[in-house]
Amino acid sequence: METTKSHTRSTSCSHDHQSCVRLVPIFNHLDDLSMDKISTKIVHRTYEKGEYLFHEGDADDALYVVNSGKVHMFHINESGKEQLYRILNPGDFMGEWTLFNPGQEHDNYAQAISKSRICMIRQEDFSKLLQEYPNISVKLLTEMSQRLHQSQRQTATVSLRSVTERLAMYLTELVTDFDIEEPVVKLKIPRKDLASYLGTTPETISRKFRELEEKAMIKQINTKTIKLLDIDTLLFYED
Repeated sequence: METTKSHTRSTSCSHDHQSCVRLVPIFNHLDDLSMDKISTKIVHRTYEKGEYLFHEGDADDALYVVNSGKVHMFHINESGKEQLYRILNPGDFMGEWTLFNPGQEHDNYAQAISKSRICMIRQEDFSKLLQEYPNISVKLLTEMSQRLHQSQRQTATVSLRSVTERLAMYLTELVTDFDIEEPVVKLKIPRKDLASYLGTTPETISRKFRELEEKAMIKQINTKTIKLLDIDTLLFYED
């Protein structure tokens, strides 16, 4: 896979810095004065669509916060194909592992999939923030443990379940109210990204959507909107 280094623009817009801090769960519980202080430690960069924030093998020591736009993170598997494992929206962050392991190399890629404004905090500055605001550590550990759980679950799902079972599980996880008899869900990512996330191809994921529809488990309203006609069967679906 061929990649190119990013060409970014750095700015010092204080408004953007403050909005970045207020978007992030590990910071937004602090008072305004504290968040304003944190914003002075931020470096703001703009990435065009397709540019990389970092590559596998890059050494880094920064926390990246998505201020606007969208970024996806992926591995390259043994066959040379992308394996998507996370999409970041405004308020999401990444790179926390390198904060506790300065100089650690990234084991994945982060790429802007739309024009994105990213805020960065260096490890040295972040360490000082942790000493001054210890509650940030608790919030960060909570977020990291949730991600670890999600990563383990995704790995188990991809390795142990069929593609149809993975898709059925993904759709049911989008449901917010199980009291609704036929809930309507919206896909959070494009289908080609969903295919990568579930460890398959776009062609296969399209075929599996059709199969579930033919079995009267779902109805495809459009490419993003799906009505779940038989949620009980989907919850316990096995090929």
